[in-house]
Amino acid sequence: MLTPDRIAINQATTKTQWGFRDSVEGYASRGVRRIGIWLDKLQECGLAEGKKILDANGMAVTGVNRAGPFVLDGSVPLSAAVDGARTAIDVAAELGADCVLVFPGGMPQGSRDLAGARGRFVSVAAALVDHARGTGVTLGLEPLHPMLAADRSVLNTMTEANDLCDALGSGIGIVVDAYHVWWDVRLKAEIARAGAERLVGFHVSDWLVPTRDLVFDRGMMGDGVIDNAEIRGWMEAAGYAGAVEVEIFSERDWWQKDPDEVVRTAIDRCRTFV
Repeated sequence: MLTPDRIAINQATTKTQWGFRDSVEGYASRGVRRIGIWLDKLQECGLAEGKKILDANGMAVTGVNRAGPFVLDGSVPLSAAVDGARTAIDVAAELGADCVLVFPGGMPQGSRDLAGARGRFVSVAAALVDHARGTGVTLGLEPLHPMLAADRSVLNTMTEANDLCDALGSGIGIVVDAYHVWWDVRLKAEIARAGAERLVGFHVSDWLVPTRDLVFDRGMMGDGVIDNAEIRGWMEAAGYAGAVEVEIFSERDWWQKDPDEVVRTAIDRCRTFV
């Protein structure tokens, strides 16, 4: 059974119900002492006050969401996106986070050049990793489901993430989000390839059948088809001993429920299905 000290909850799980302070205090009230934070939530109170709230509740930060996206679509200049990513890295360093999540973004509107978009992201990651090394923060690459390649992330498999880590060296690792990679026939092998040094996070939820929305219809563990316990076993066999983080985007279900019920259920499901 998963011990309580290993369980983390990402603020996305109670995105619509709780702000920054409420989420920290609400998770802590249930014995959770690890949290994945979002910069928009942190902005509600500011970095200094947010750090005080975290410290007062004995809460450690697993990851800061997020650096990116980096898409040449004219909405945000690439240089501004890179500057914003450096700021996210600095915030993660100030909070002592395990990593900052890197969100590549998809393809520019109207483009069919997937290889070009991936190449641009590799260049951006290379530009950021030196800054990350200087702060002691790890860049966390999180492959997203390939059906999101066009509009959300051009990094879609563990193999790609491992290859990029091989190319860039220290200061960069991988966050394994079961929702996005559970289907991959190479998942076990690529987790083993990554090993303890490279594995910096593990996110759990469930894939519902049918899925009504690729982003905002995640299930609670045990409600879908993902064998989170098996994937956790692969992670631990590879040397991972970090947090098991519940991250559930659920517009129609869990975001409509009482947040304390959501947290209580998440903890119970982690113990049963993870």
